[in-house]
Amino acid sequence: MGTLSLAGWNRALTQYVRSGAPDLTNRQMALLLTVYLTPGPHTVRGLARKLDVSKPVVTRALNTLGTLGYLKRERDQDDRRNIFIVQTQDGAKFLEKFEAYLGQQENGAVKQRSEERVFIAAE
Repeated sequence: MGTLSLAGWNRALTQYVRSGAPDLTNRQMALLLTVYLTPGPHTVRGLARKLDVSKPVVTRALNTLGTLGYLKRERDQDDRRNIFIVQTQDGAKFLEKFEAYLGQQENGAVKQRSEERVFIAAE
């Protein structure tokens, strides 16, 4: 994704907004991506530490993401006192679509630079 410019991000986010998918805050998106992209198990305390925010911030974001079905709380079977934050199928589908929006913009940026090189070489 190193090739994606701010304009590319803008186009990807515009596509996402138009998709009808629920709007997520930056905190919610950061929490979702952290759970999906970093190894678990994940707890509210651990996520708060990783994101450098308070536990209530994580809890509020998790409540919304749980309502949307993107993440869920699951009790640890070995120690019933622990609650893990786990991925869901709906959350994975959401992120696949979001990644596709970014990929379309990234591919367009690579193609545009390639066309610019051809144009410059032809001059």
